[in-house]
Amino acid sequence: MVIKDYYSISEVSEILEKSTETLRRWDSTGKLPATREPISDYRIYKKEQLELFPRFNTYVNGKKFSGNHIKPTKEFSVLELFAGAGGLALGLEKAGLNCVALNEVDKWACETLRQNRPSWNVLEGDIKNFDFSKYENEVDIVTGGFPCQAFSYAGKKLGLNDTRGTLFYEFARVINEVKPKICLGENVKGLLSHEKGKTLEGMISVLDEIGYNVVSPARVLKAINYNVPQKRERLILIGVRKDIDLEYHYPLPYDTIYNLSDALKKGKLFETDVPKSEGSKYPKHKKDVLDLVPQKGYWRDLPLDIQKEYMQKSFYLGGGKTGMARRIGWDEPCLTLTCSPAQKQTERCHPDETRPFTVREYARIQTFPDDWKFNGSVSQQYKQIGNAVPVNLAKEIGFSLVNFLNDYEKMNQENLASISLESVSIV
Repeated sequence: MVIKDYYSISEVSEILEKSTETLRRWDSTGKLPATREPISDYRIYKKEQLELFPRFNTYVNGKKFSGNHIKPTKEFSVLELFAGAGGLALGLEKAGLNCVALNEVDKWACETLRQNRPSWNVLEGDIKNFDFSKYENEVDIVTGGFPCQAFSYAGKKLGLNDTRGTLFYEFARVINEVKPKICLGENVKGLLSHEKGKTLEGMISVLDEIGYNVVSPARVLKAINYNVPQKRERLILIGVRKDIDLEYHYPLPYDTIYNLSDALKKGKLFETDVPKSEGSKYPKHKKDVLDLVPQKGYWRDLPLDIQKEYMQKSFYLGGGKTGMARRIGWDEPCLTLTCSPAQKQTERCHPDETRPFTVREYARIQTFPDDWKFNGSVSQQYKQIGNAVPVNLAKEIGFSLVNFLNDYEKMNQENLASISLESVSIV
């Protein structure tokens, strides 16, 4: 079997066991967009696209994919920026990585981190006020979910100073100070198209200037492929220090897709039903409307007069508006959680009861363990959970980082052994 960079539609049909008609439909809907050959106009698919499918990885590896789990060959360290309530840090910890310090500006999120992990070094405050140079060459990984901010891009190759005033600048500054072997930035999927791709292009340019090759293309990982019962997508940006000649590989996806019932009820993901906890309530007029919506239904399932009254101006706007008056079903993954559980445009109503998900239900959907406590008011807790990287997704990313660092250590050992043999032969 020859592993290629491109595959024809007939080859993909055979590998994925899907008809060519299905693949053409996936192309037209954007689920699996094809590239067109310049002369023949035939559909072809890049290897990186197909790696998101377990069947393709089984085809490539010659055996059924059994998981990304791998143990670190030594203790590897992480410095985390924009840490939030600890979703990413906890997932990396579960993958065997040691978090040496976390920076976060939100006081309630910092309290959450300290309560759950008293041993973690939580650096509370604005990242601009911290010097991280003491960690230079002492930390293997720098991670951060920096907010997406535009900066001036006048058709030139951006340098670090051109991004001053943005939080990406601070992310890059810390990487430049610490010089980790590998860095990870995570962001919303929209960064790919932000300012027509110029913002991401600028970020890659900056990382290149400070000595990092960005793994191309930047990959959008779907949480549902990584043991998370939620249709959340995160853009993962990986930079490898230029003196390291190793290839990073994104975590491979799993076949199993977990649903809301897996999140909230005893089963494969959790050993018990979700614990009782506080949660928001709907005002009476909203509850009266949502009482009429069936499981997996939304505003189109309401009588026309109620649609117009509830939707108001939104009723006459374009788009599906599928998040409005939306009730989640037990047998489907939850839609992406937001920082507030009862926003009109992004409704996530409980399947059986007419109410938003509670704090602990929110946490379950993000795959936080039940003993991970959140500090602050109920609204602050929702905000922390809604902003987090799902723990199980973070764990799988952690395994991919461990795999890279294990390979780096192995390469170093082989180089040292080679040097030792050369020294003996000279003597």
